[in-house]
Amino acid sequence: MSKKEIKSVHYGLEKIFEGAQDFLPLLGTDYIEFYVGNAKQAAHFYKTAFGFQSYAYKGLETGSKDAVSYVLTQDKIKLVLTTPLNSLSPINNHIVKHGDGVKVVALWVEDAKKAYEETTSRGAKSYMKPTTETDEHGEVVRAGIYTYGETVHMFVERKNYTGPFLPGFQKWESAYNPPAAGLKYIDHMVGNVGWNQMDVWVQWYEEVMGFENFLSFDDKQIHTEYSALMSKVMSNGNGRIKFPINEPAEGKKRSQIEEYLDFYEGAGVQHIAVATDDIIKTVGQLKLNGVEFLSTPPEAYYKAVPGRLEEFSHELREDIEKLKGLGIMIDADEEGYLLQIFTKPVEDRPTLFFEVIQRMGAKGFGAGNFKALFESIEREQAKRGTL
Repeated sequence: MSKKEIKSVHYGLEKIFEGAQDFLPLLGTDYIEFYVGNAKQAAHFYKTAFGFQSYAYKGLETGSKDAVSYVLTQDKIKLVLTTPLNSLSPINNHIVKHGDGVKVVALWVEDAKKAYEETTSRGAKSYMKPTTETDEHGEVVRAGIYTYGETVHMFVERKNYTGPFLPGFQKWESAYNPPAAGLKYIDHMVGNVGWNQMDVWVQWYEEVMGFENFLSFDDKQIHTEYSALMSKVMSNGNGRIKFPINEPAEGKKRSQIEEYLDFYEGAGVQHIAVATDDIIKTVGQLKLNGVEFLSTPPEAYYKAVPGRLEEFSHELREDIEKLKGLGIMIDADEEGYLLQIFTKPVEDRPTLFFEVIQRMGAKGFGAGNFKALFESIEREQAKRGTL
């Protein structure tokens, strides 16, 4: 049987999910904003550990009296790290309740006012009415709505802006510029919601955002001896914005979703998946930088990989021994295969973590890896006494 030509997956602007209504439409992820206890130190961590670069800054020096923000970039990814500058700031409430975590998932749009009107008219709860911010580089229009928990989707329209990030920010020059780690863009972002809330939020993304539920996994597919979860993947029409939504399911012990909900004290972003074109190089560098990953799957897992690829007539281009040495997992579907690995939680609470993913044709989410991944997480939970 001839092997198929497999290439890295790149999502354009054309519609690939016919069920998506696409009344927004979304051009991509604009930025992800974290509320953190110490933005200066968090910025150093993301530069040192993940290879992000200094990009923009807002703080006392720029006239911001109540909060400071550092913006980091790597290829198409922008992270904003924000810390309050006094005890009266409402940002404190978020940090006290949730610990460091994702507050804003900003979406790049052509028309922020229209995106706001389309979503609020369909039942979205307003976070920020359309607001035009200006400086000498032009104007940006932003508007926001709440999604699960206290998380916000901010619509960002920047077609009339040439500045570094947003009005109020200045370019952040730094003498410390560690090398990038090959992270390219946000592939997907996963939200954890409470018991029996997954379908509520699936319906919300369908009705309010015009997304399509294109993949579903239940507790029969995602379970180990001890725990289980349910997951549904939501995507916009062009596939650039993908939000899987997880909820806990009944198991003998406490699942990682329950652990997250207990420590985050509510629904929120569980992990951010970032894409690379060379996962072996990227993960090798991240490990040297001090990023900690979940434990490597057992030998039996890697012995089964050739058979799983053969089932779909795919040939692995990478050296399986190198993948095994780094603990990278492999999954395949009709269209190709994917390579993925998950970090340990990056906060003190066992909440947020990162995934590094390289898609070689496959558009799935590593369903074949769920069991191995869960068992790795359960080993960590056992150490924490939270299983």
